[in-house]
Amino acid sequence: MSTQVEDAPAQTGEAITLSQSAAAQIKAIMKSETADYLRVSVVGGGCSGFSYVFGMETEIGEDDVKIERDGATVLVDSLSVDFLKGSEIDYVDELIGASFKIHNPNAVAACGCGTSFSI
Repeated sequence: MSTQVEDAPAQTGEAITLSQSAAAQIKAIMKSETADYLRVSVVGGGCSGFSYVFGMETEIGEDDVKIERDGATVLVDSLSVDFLKGSEIDYVDELIGASFKIHNPNAVAACGCGTSFSI
């Protein structure tokens, strides 16, 4: 059964949120993909200890948490949720490139490219 992260009490600061720009980009990507959802996971590895992994999904897993905004849905597995509590999933389009970024208050260090972090 899926759990809604946005149902977590706001005062705990544990909700995982999705920025407006990330929601818009996810919706745009899904129009050209056969997938219905963006998956965000945390795996061991990377230059700082843990890495973010982004992928496409067609089905919601039994232990997945759904984060929804403006018609876009992100899935996070239950193990990754603990690493992402309080984070915002964002999409930035900068001079050096466009990408999804995770603003993670649990990370005490991150690599220069922003795809790996340590707690």
